[in-house]
Amino acid sequence: MPVAALYIELRIEHAQSLKDRRQVVRSLKEKLGHGFNISIAEMDETPTWQSATLGVAAISGSRDYLAGLMREVESAAVRIAADLGAEASMCWEFLETGEGG
Repeated sequence: MPVAALYIELRIEHAQSLKDRRQVVRSLKEKLGHGFNISIAEMDETPTWQSATLGVAAISGSRDYLAGLMREVESAAVRIAADLGAEASMCWEFLETGEGG
């Protein structure tokens, strides 16, 4: 069954503290999570004020559905990040899982 993984790199130039950074990250995660059927988590181990990495995952029986979903999430992430004063760059890939049993 296909799984899509999307990696979002955020650049938050205006962040002057970790509080500023957390506000942008939290808002982006909430908006994407509520708008799409995805799982999303922050992936940074040692956060800096001006950057963050998020991971998004989705699973479906259809690669075509996942490809369309990831394109929609990409577009939304760029728009939401810009509204929050951040810049988003991303890439995504399919991960194939075995048919467990």
